Amino acid sequence: MANAAPVLDAGGGHRQPGGALMHETEHRSFSEPDETRAFPHGRAEIVAVGGAEVGRMVFEPGWRWSHDVKPIAGTESCEAPHFQYHVSGRLAIRMDDGEEFVAQPGDVTSLPRGHDAWVVGDEPAVVVDWYGASAYAKQSAWS
Repeated sequence: MANAAPVLDAGGGHRQPGGALMHETEHRSFSEPDETRAFPHGRAEIVAVGGAEVGRMVFEPGWRWSHDVKPIAGTESCEAPHFQYHVSGRLAIRMDDGEEFVAQPGDVTSLPRGHDAWVVGDEPAVVVDWYGASAYAKQSAWS
């Protein structure tokens, strides 16, 4: 079995004999997303890379999850967990347990399910999301 060839993995990589994943080099750009999901006051640009989806979310002034995405998701609060880097603008986040903070450029946030968020000020908030993008602004499985 030492001379067996790698096998293509469903996630886009190759598995070596014995199951170890070999990662493939990829280069993608948000200027050519695989999918764009528009919603009032914003959009989610989704890129498939490395067997996962990464999203660039653009939230315009006036955007609030509970007004603009809740009707799409069909849940009381955002049920998508997130792991995000905040590129520009300010985004207020209120967790269902009452914790509230404002994320700004350079911040990294890890948000569990159950939150609302809104743009603070007159500058669009742009975030790159490595975890919650695949289900964002889609009808929820929880609705």
